[in-house]
This record gives sequence, structure tokens and C-alpha cells, in this order.
Amino acid sequence: MTAPLTTPAALAELIRSGRTPVILDVRWSLGGPHGGDAYREGHIPGAVFVDLEQDLSAHGAPTDGRHPLPDPAAFEASAPRWGIDDGDVVVVYDAAMGYGPARAWWMLRDAGIDARVLDGGLAAWIDAGLPVETGDVTPEPGTVTLQPGQLDRLTIDEAAALAADPGGVLLDARAGERYRGETEPLDPRAGHIPGAVSAPTTETIGPDGRMRSSADLRAHFTALGVGDGPVGVYCGSGVSAAQEVLALAVAGYDAALYPGSWSQWSNTPGRPVATGAEA
Repeated sequence: MTAPLTTPAALAELIRSGRTPVILDVRWSLGGPHGGDAYREGHIPGAVFVDLEQDLSAHGAPTDGRHPLPDPAAFEASAPRWGIDDGDVVVVYDAAMGYGPARAWWMLRDAGIDARVLDGGLAAWIDAGLPVETGDVTPEPGTVTLQPGQLDRLTIDEAAALAADPGGVLLDARAGERYRGETEPLDPRAGHIPGAVSAPTTETIGPDGRMRSSADLRAHFTALGVGDGPVGVYCGSGVSAAQEVLALAVAGYDAALYPGSWSQWSNTPGRPVATGAEA
């Protein structure tokens, strides 16, 4: 597939050429206001709003995690509602750190769809002097056929095995204080998976809100121990971890996502917990 990121200029050129991709607005923040309200106040022309909580997550027991991946049949029902047909390019964006779009990007690519994240999101689009529109967009239903299973993912046992594997690395994408166990605002236990390496997702984004360069990210991940061996990523509930998988892809690494993440691990009896700064 193509590179995981696109730019406002490239997206605008596609629109001008008449080859408009499907554009999805995936505004979401944990515990924040519903993204749909901000979407209706201003979005990229033609963009369809996607609700991460309803369309990109399932809802089950605590031992499934806070944002488990939806059943393939549920995702198969959602994607056509966004107007996606077979062969379409899909561009996803938000107005913040890119966590929601990265989740959508991962799920779409896992299903065999050519999805790309708009680097810098809506802010970069507006900074480029490009237009926005208000209100809702309801496209004609698409006819896309999903082929899930294209990307690597980890079960809870596979995450434990990778963290213990001296030839691989399991990255913890949460804030450093949560990794160290100094605070835990959401889950029942504080700390990290024993053997995991602290790698906050925020460190993959530059001060301009765009993804750091490929070379910069490769140096960053190399310093964390990423190399030729397997690499996996988890976070609190599998959302910001997708952003780190995206950053690893920009750096040239294929990484597996642990969707259950810390919310599943810390809710599962018998799973050990480590604290402190060291893996």
C-alpha cells in the first residue's frame, strides 16, 4: 500500500482533479466533548463524521479492555455507510493529536483499504488556506468489501511473550507517569507490563502538530531498542497505540497492535504489574 500519511496539498490536488477520496473526520478525545459537535461547526468539504466510540470500538467486559476492536461483521456494516467503495482511497483526520484517525487508519488498512492520515489534521488544512464547510455530510452507501486480518495484532498472551522476548520490544505508548505507576486515572492498577519499554505517543509528534520526520522517528525508535526483531505497541485502551504504530510505519517498521492494552491487562486477574522507570 501507499505511504501512511498525506498532506493538505496532496489532498487538495486530489479533490481538484476530480479523484476525491473518501474523507473521514474522526474527532475524539478521552472524556472530552463529542466530536460530532465540532465536526458540524467546520470540517473539510465532503468529510463524513465517524464516531470512534460507536463505529470503531466494541463494548464488552472490563477484561476486553475499554476500546476493544469491533466484531468484523459490525465494521463491515459501518464502512459502507461512510460511502466507501472497493478501490477507494480513504483519508482520515481530526483536529488534535491524531489518535482517532490513527485508529481508523489501522482498522481500514487491516481490512485491505488504502487509508492515509492527513498529517497535521484540520489545523494544517486551514493553515494552508483551504476551505471548510459546516453541517453534516451523508453520502450514498458504498459497496466496499472488507478483508480483515492484513495487519499484525497481539493477544494478551502474545503481548506478555513479546515483553519477555530479548529479541523483540513491546512499547508502552502512555504517558511516562502512568508507565512508572505514579498515577493511574482510568484503570484498576498502576504500572506497566513487565518488560515493556516506555515510549509515549506524544513524542512522535512535533511542536507543529505534525508527525516527526521518518529519519527522526527512526532514530527515536532505535534508541528505544526497536530493530530487526518483532515490535508491538500498547497504550491504555488501544487507541493512542495505533498512533504509535502509524509513527513506526512512517519510520519504516512494521509493528503489531495490542488492542486490549493496559485496560485489559490490569483488569485480568493474575497478570503481573511492574512499576518504576525501567523495563
